[in-house]
Amino acid sequence: MNVLRNSDVDQLNALALAYMGDAVYEQAVREHLLRSGRAKPNILHRQSTTFVSAKAQAMVLKRLTEEEFLTEAELAVMRRGRNAKSGSVPKNTDVQTYNFSTAFEAVLGWLYLKEQQERVDEIIAYAIDIVEELRGVVK
Repeated sequence: MNVLRNSDVDQLNALALAYMGDAVYEQAVREHLLRSGRAKPNILHRQSTTFVSAKAQAMVLKRLTEEEFLTEAELAVMRRGRNAKSGSVPKNTDVQTYNFSTAFEAVLGWLYLKEQQERVDEIIAYAIDIVEELRGVVK
């Protein structure tokens, strides 16, 4: 297997980082839903989209930045992700929301590839809390 060094991760295209971050976040959300006792497939899919939608991810990133939750290095990756030009935007969202969503995913992908699993888990747990708080889910 080809080894990706930390210095290589820093050089990756922000959209490649977002590609990885999307998968990392999607898996964590699915696990969260299953572990919280939600098991009907159509409900699972509908509920997962409330977490992984561009709108939800952009809103989470807004909170993370407002609360100064991200480190300087994470903010630098976030800016790269936000400014990356993908060439296409899904029809159900606007460019700014999509850019912030991509930025959130890029940070997760970067941390994951840097093997900073504890920080990935911390950000994802907080992101899930933010979305559930907005959905009115009581812990």
